[in-house]
Amino acid sequence: MKLYIIRHGETSWNVERRLQGASDTDLNENGIALAAITGAAMKEIPFDCCFSSPLKRARETARLVLAGRNIPVTEDERLREISFGEWEGRDSALLPTSMLDNFFHHTEKYMPPKGGETIEEICARTADFFQDITKREELQDKTILIASHGCAVRALLQNVYENPCIENFWHGCVPPNCGVNIVEIKNGTAELLEEDKVYGSLN
Repeated sequence: MKLYIIRHGETSWNVERRLQGASDTDLNENGIALAAITGAAMKEIPFDCCFSSPLKRARETARLVLAGRNIPVTEDERLREISFGEWEGRDSALLPTSMLDNFFHHTEKYMPPKGGETIEEICARTADFFQDITKREELQDKTILIASHGCAVRALLQNVYENPCIENFWHGCVPPNCGVNIVEIKNGTAELLEEDKVYGSLN
C-alpha cells in the first residue's frame, strides 16, 4: 500500500491569515492552479482510489489532482481540519499571541478556544482513519490519494513518524499548500518516503 497524503491548495483565508479550521472555504485562483500543476506532475501515479476531507478546499484539490481519471473519491469526516470553535474566521493578527504561539511552537500547551478541538482529539480521529484503511484487506495492494489539511495531515502522520510526540507535532513546519507526504506500508510497517514534497510551482 502506498499513500499520497496531500494538503489542499491555497485559499483566500490562507493569504489573509484567518483561522480556517473546519470552516468550508474555497480554493483561490492560486490554489486551483497549483492543484492542477500538482495533478499534471502526478499523472503517471496509478491511483486506485481517494479519500478526502468533506471540506470543499480538500475535495476540489483531490478533483484537480485526479482530473480526467475515473477514480472514486470517498469523503471521510475523520480527515476534516481541526476546529477552532468560536475563533474560526478571525484574523490571526488579532488573536492572543499565546494561543497561536502554543498552537504552532508549544503544541503540548495548546488549549483550544470555546467549541474547538484539542490536538489530542484530531490525533485520535485521524489515527482511527489510518488504522481503518491500513487494515482493510482490499486496500493492501492499492495506491491511494488522501486529501486533507495542514493540522490533520500532521496528525495523521503521527502514525508514521519515528518517535512521535506532541512537542514535535509539526515536524518543523506546517505542510505547504499542495505539499505531499508519501507513505509506504509493507507487512504492517509504515515508512515515510517523502515529506512535504511540492510537485510544482506558480513561479
